[in-house]
Amino acid sequence: MPGLLWAIQPAEPAPVRPSTDIDPAVPLRARGGDEEAFAELVEFFHVRCLRYARYMLADEEDAEDAVQDTFVRVYDHLGQFRPDARFEPWLFRILANRCRTVRERRRRRESLVITGELPAVAADAPEASRDLMEEVEAELEALPTEQREAFLLRHVEDLSYEDMAVITGVRLSALRMRVKRACDTLRTRLQQEM
Repeated sequence: MPGLLWAIQPAEPAPVRPSTDIDPAVPLRARGGDEEAFAELVEFFHVRCLRYARYMLADEEDAEDAVQDTFVRVYDHLGQFRPDARFEPWLFRILANRCRTVRERRRRRESLVITGELPAVAADAPEASRDLMEEVEAELEALPTEQREAFLLRHVEDLSYEDMAVITGVRLSALRMRVKRACDTLRTRLQQEM
C-alpha cells in the first residue's frame, strides 16, 4: 500500500509508476464475445477493484458483492464500451457507481453496523504497520464520501485526473481540490495521532 501512505506525506515530486492498464486489444476481444479475453479482464482488474470497494464500503461482503455485480454489469454492457476509449476508467466508473449505490442503500438502513478490515497485505505486516493501517483506514472512513472516492482513485488506484473525471463525471479542478483536501485532512489527523 505504498501509494496510500505516499499520498498523505507532504508534497514531493510524484514517483514514476508503471502503467496499470491492460493491453487495449483485450477489452476489444471481450467486446467481440471472446470469453477468455473477458476472463483475462476479470483476472487483471479483480484485485484492484476489490481494494477500491473495500476502502469505499469498509465491509468485506459489500465490497465483494459490488465487485461481482460490477463484472456482471461489465459483461452485460460490453457492447456499450467504445472501441476508442480506455477500459480502465470505464470499468471504475461502473464500480464507483455500484459503491455509491451500496453506500446509499446502507445509509437508508441505519441499523447496519459498519466495520473495516485490514487489507490482506496489511494483515501480514508487523504490529506497528498494522496499527498505522488501522489508523489510516479509520481516517479514510471519516472523510466525506466525495473526498474518499477521489483520494482512492488517485492515490490507491493511481488513475489520472482525466480518467477520474470520466469515472466520476466531476470537473478536473473539483477533483484536484477533493484530493488535496483529503490529503491535507489525512496528514493533519494522522500527525495528531502520532
